[in-house]
Amino acid sequence: MTVDSAAVGDMLAAAVPMVRTLKLEFVEVTPERAVLRLPDQPDYHNHLGGPHAGAMFTLAESASGAIVLTAFGDQLSRAVPLAVRADIDYKRLAMGPVTATATLGRPAADVVAELDEGRRPEFPVTVAIRREDGAVTGEMRVVWTLRLDG
Repeated sequence: MTVDSAAVGDMLAAAVPMVRTLKLEFVEVTPERAVLRLPDQPDYHNHLGGPHAGAMFTLAESASGAIVLTAFGDQLSRAVPLAVRADIDYKRLAMGPVTATATLGRPAADVVAELDEGRRPEFPVTVAIRREDGAVTGEMRVVWTLRLDG
């Protein structure tokens, strides 16, 4: 099974209710990078009037999931992608809409080679969260695995 990168947003929105709830926008999704946008929504503001930390975490984790689905879509018939752990650093005050840009931390071919050996590979995805002016407001690292199905 392969995943059409244009359909990743629809897939995630159907499978993950928080993606729909936060109205995340899929700006760009390729096997090399994923860019998602969190629109400015007062219902999801914090006490300072910017996006709540939980909303930004969900944005960044969703961007990491989008790149994983796109990069490893051809493996979904035999493996399930799972987030193993995540950490986030909030660097600056975020106000208004923010974007999250995710990149794979290992070549996809290396991860698939481990899977082919019957191992359960782990690989990092790094995510930068930015305001509209380009300032980085947060950084996340999510470690993912592909678990063989069955």
